[in-house]
Amino acid sequence: MIRKKTQEEIQRLAAAGHVLGGILDVLVATAAVGVTGNQLNTIAEKMIADAGAQPVFKGYGEPPFPASICISINQQVVHGIPNNVPFQEGDIVSIDAGLSLGGMIVDSARTVGVGAITDEYVRLLAVTKQALVVGIAQALPGSPVGNIGHAIQEYVEGEGFEVVRKLVGHGVGFELHEEPQVPNFGLAGLGPVLQEGMVIAIEPMVTIGSPDVDTADDGWGIVAISGKSAAHEEHTIAITKSGPVILTA
Repeated sequence: MIRKKTQEEIQRLAAAGHVLGGILDVLVATAAVGVTGNQLNTIAEKMIADAGAQPVFKGYGEPPFPASICISINQQVVHGIPNNVPFQEGDIVSIDAGLSLGGMIVDSARTVGVGAITDEYVRLLAVTKQALVVGIAQALPGSPVGNIGHAIQEYVEGEGFEVVRKLVGHGVGFELHEEPQVPNFGLAGLGPVLQEGMVIAIEPMVTIGSPDVDTADDGWGIVAISGKSAAHEEHTIAITKSGPVILTA
């Protein structure tokens, strides 16, 4: 069931999103050669607690996710568990975080290059960021959810990359994962119709080469089978009368 939010609840989500956006700003700025995922996780946990919020990834699922953020490096697409392996020059790192503030949940992700990265990685990151922009532009009241994924897929494939199909965006707000599912691919005109008050997470996951993925041995990390790298960008979006509003900027 799709659970719409009131204007007051969307305002609370915006407050939570402002906190999360600030945390991601710090994490992105901190990601550098020699830094580890565990160090970023420690920073995130302190900032979440200092804001009076709670991490929503930690303890989620089965097996319970052990950290407050996901750190996915190179061919890891999403859901990577932070560890003590230092980032290396040329890596690309996806940082995905979610929190609950005042009972309202937001979710967002960014991918950053570590030091000097290849021209192909520069393009991958730019295309993934723009794919999110393209998808958000379709998040209009009265439009089917499928328009979002169709626009993302058409743009990404036109740039020579692929979109992951095994994982999708989702509703969010009262819980981390709600209806509807928000694919990054497919035909326009399909799926539930977006309505004012709906809140969704749009999150293109873009790969170099094949979009096929598999689950790592830890039960969480999602890895590109091709061994080539991937990028991930995500915002929590409110559907309003005047169009989409980014809550996690």
